[in-house]
Amino acid sequence: MAIYLTKEKKQEIFAEYGGNANNTGSTEGQVALFTYRINSLSAHLRENKKDHSCRRTLLTLVGKRRKLLAYLASKDIVKYRELIAKLGIRK
Repeated sequence: MAIYLTKEKKQEIFAEYGGNANNTGSTEGQVALFTYRINSLSAHLRENKKDHSCRRTLLTLVGKRRKLLAYLASKDIVKYRELIAKLGIRK
């Protein structure tokens, strides 16, 4: 795991979005964690345009987040809409 993501920060994200700091398997918590990591990598890439390994990681995370959001939308559309509004992502 990267240095920007401490154990405490992870617990804080899962407590806010997953309902409990130990509920690391919740779809909402995972999407929130991926969003935090995507934002951090995007900021890094704005300064370091030639960091291609970071760019590949970013694209991988975006794909994972997209799949989890599609799953959440198919299972519970209300939670999906609340989550994307809370995180400020797409649609």
